[in-house]
Amino acid sequence: MDASAAIAVTDLRKTYGTTTALDGVSFEVGQGEFFGLLGPNGAGKTTTLEIVEGLRRPDSGQALMFGAPSWPPNPDLMRRIGVQSQTPAFFERLTAAEQIHAFAKLYRVPAVRADEMLAAVGLSDKARTRVEQLSGGQAQRLAIACALVHDPQLVFLDEPTAGLDPQARRNLWDLLRDINAAGRTVVLTTHYMDEAEALCHRVAIIDHGRILECGPPETLIQKADAVTRVIAQAALVDAGELRRRFPEATVTEDDTRIVIASPDPAPVLAELAARGALRDLVVKGATLEDAYLTLTGREYRA
Repeated sequence: MDASAAIAVTDLRKTYGTTTALDGVSFEVGQGEFFGLLGPNGAGKTTTLEIVEGLRRPDSGQALMFGAPSWPPNPDLMRRIGVQSQTPAFFERLTAAEQIHAFAKLYRVPAVRADEMLAAVGLSDKARTRVEQLSGGQAQRLAIACALVHDPQLVFLDEPTAGLDPQARRNLWDLLRDINAAGRTVVLTTHYMDEAEALCHRVAIIDHGRILECGPPETLIQKADAVTRVIAQAALVDAGELRRRFPEATVTEDDTRIVIASPDPAPVLAELAARGALRDLVVKGATLEDAYLTLTGREYRA
């Protein structure tokens, strides 16, 4: 393990009764890295992060932050991290300014720092607005500002864009990029694969308490042999003929279009060109979501 890493996790194991939550989890996060921890519900993400953050004791293995064990809880480490939970926990009946000023007092940082962070997340005009009157995106930005008010080196973000509309999500992406560009290490959990692909330098995919793959999103996509989707007009080509011609591909159809999902799209495109079926053709390359589903499966997780 790299002693200079922001996080170094070695063979973490944790059980709850007969349930194995973590079964030998190991990974590293470099300083200044934007790192994603991805997995289905119940995969072990929350338990992993709670151990790394010093909130939960592992049965065995070790989690280090900046070279120091995170368990037992270390006040010096706590001052170097910021945590934004999926559901922001604010003090009741306070305005946005009062909220972040309360966090500033808890961390013993000057009030001016709270005002600066409120401005940094674009909420100065909402300073006198009570939290319950903020939109979902505004509340998430305030939660991130509260997590950053003491200027931590390492920031944990738990599904920061969950439930936000597309515009609010993209605006928050810009904020998260700025947080990382300022030199902070960011650890993100999210169920939005496009978000992880756009923001993260590397991701780890965890399932059943084990890390399945870890690396840059583009590397995971290539390793998983995820498919490319070619979408053609149904009126221009016969789906049955395509199935016979390309048995390794998955061909689906409806009244208006045919979708050919193939790990090798070049012969499919050549065939469609030969048949004059290129009008309004759409080609969708493999994504991190394809790689994720290849690794974790497609069955529903409660």
